[in-house]
Amino acid sequence: MSISKAYKELKLVFPTEKYKGQMEEYLQEHFANNEYDLAGDGGLDTIKDFDKWLYKVRNDVSEETIEKGQVTSTLFLAVRKSDDKVIGTLQIRHFLSEWCIANSGHIGDGVRPSERRKGYASEMIRLALKECKKLGIYDVLMICNKNNIGSAKSIKNNGGILQDEILAENGNINQRYRINLN
Repeated sequence: MSISKAYKELKLVFPTEKYKGQMEEYLQEHFANNEYDLAGDGGLDTIKDFDKWLYKVRNDVSEETIEKGQVTSTLFLAVRKSDDKVIGTLQIRHFLSEWCIANSGHIGDGVRPSERRKGYASEMIRLALKECKKLGIYDVLMICNKNNIGSAKSIKNNGGILQDEILAENGNINQRYRINLN
């Protein structure tokens, strides 16, 4: 599927119990692909329990309920309209801490391994940018590992301009992109 075919093929939904089986499968697909540190999953990769994760994701939306020291965020599942399959996850951080400015940016996203190279990441970011506008975020920071060519491409497909490259905590080089929504 080309980027143009992925256009409008996805919808963003807030996670519910309806997606428990799919999210467990989503996580296992990543683990089977030797991917243990997932982007845009709201901590599912470390919590590894759907019900606890869903509780956390629901609390992350509000200053009143988020864990102390964390940044409020909204997590969405990117769901294919034709078959209601979870294709990926994305997390929109409502504001940025110092750590987020260096390591994560406003939007984190991930696509299940079996659905990559089909234009879904670009479409997910396009939809996330609409949500950013609703949240009043018009200067969007996105960050990816310099070696992740696909991620950089999907950011650029949505107007991302390379701001700089910085050394990440894990020793990798992160590329920081800006997307102006004004």
